[in-house]
Amino acid sequence: MVSYEIRSMTEQDIPQVAQIEKLVFPTPWSEVAFRSELNDNALAMYLVLTEETAPDTILGYCGVWKIFDEGHITNIAVTPEYQGKQLGKMLLHAIMTWAWANEMNHLTLEVRAGNTVAINLYKKTGFVETGIRPGYYSGNEDALIMWLRREKTALSEQSAHVEQSEQAT
Repeated sequence: MVSYEIRSMTEQDIPQVAQIEKLVFPTPWSEVAFRSELNDNALAMYLVLTEETAPDTILGYCGVWKIFDEGHITNIAVTPEYQGKQLGKMLLHAIMTWAWANEMNHLTLEVRAGNTVAINLYKKTGFVETGIRPGYYSGNEDALIMWLRREKTALSEQSAHVEQSEQAT
């Protein structure tokens, strides 16, 4: 059985993250953009996913900006050869856990209207479509705007159940 680890992104991870970005997205962020996110954006948190036995090999990553009590998910990507193994779901749940622990009450994101795999993942997690940004992406592709309210998530319900159990003892 393979074990995975999710940790904060470091400067050393940026070349691999940028490579995954190039493989996954038609208009990828550059190494400079990721470096700026890590060093200059105090509102940003980026996580990377690795196999426990190969902690220096990045398989996927995700990022979020904390804006007051909201989180804006910037990127979620898994290297193509590891897609379909539920790693995107693991990253999404990790960023949700971080967001809720950091007093965010909502998460939002944009996703390409044609990216049905990602849209299905977000919907299964509780995100709902709330709007469209016409021509948001290169090639004039629309973006779906999706939101998740903390009170609507299973993670919040589990946290509330644990807190209630602790209060009862």
